[in-house]
Amino acid sequence: MNLSQLSSPGARRRRIRVGRGNGSGKGTYSGKGIKGQKARSGPGPKRSFEGGQLATALRYARVRGFSNARFRVEYEWVNVGQLAVFPAGAVVTRDELLARRIIRNDKKPLKVLGEGDLTVPLTVRADRFSKSARQKIEAAGGTVIELNPAEVDGGADASEER
Repeated sequence: MNLSQLSSPGARRRRIRVGRGNGSGKGTYSGKGIKGQKARSGPGPKRSFEGGQLATALRYARVRGFSNARFRVEYEWVNVGQLAVFPAGAVVTRDELLARRIIRNDKKPLKVLGEGDLTVPLTVRADRFSKSARQKIEAAGGTVIELNPAEVDGGADASEER
């Protein structure tokens, strides 16, 4: 006896032989119903055919262009002008911003944008900063601390000095 001779009962089912008489249970119409395109020989209608109704693919406007949705990083953002509520010398962190309800989502990385003015020196800790935000914070005498640059960018420029 060889491995090729071993078999498990029921491991291979016999194919259904249609059109071999009514005694087989698959006679007369051979499981195809009565008449129509799907009862004929040859390929049936294409997969997207909806009986002559305008196909789903044609019902919607064609979307053109590039979408980076798969790799896009969604940021929770705050403007420099919104940081003016903090006292001079304060350390602004994600937790401080959440406590004051300036930002709502603590799951997204935090980015500071440059709209508005800042007159008090602050230490701001965030995942990303725009160029103008960085300049305004440093011009007011504050410091910028960028957190986890490798994690946010996917490691693209983690080796660069910030």
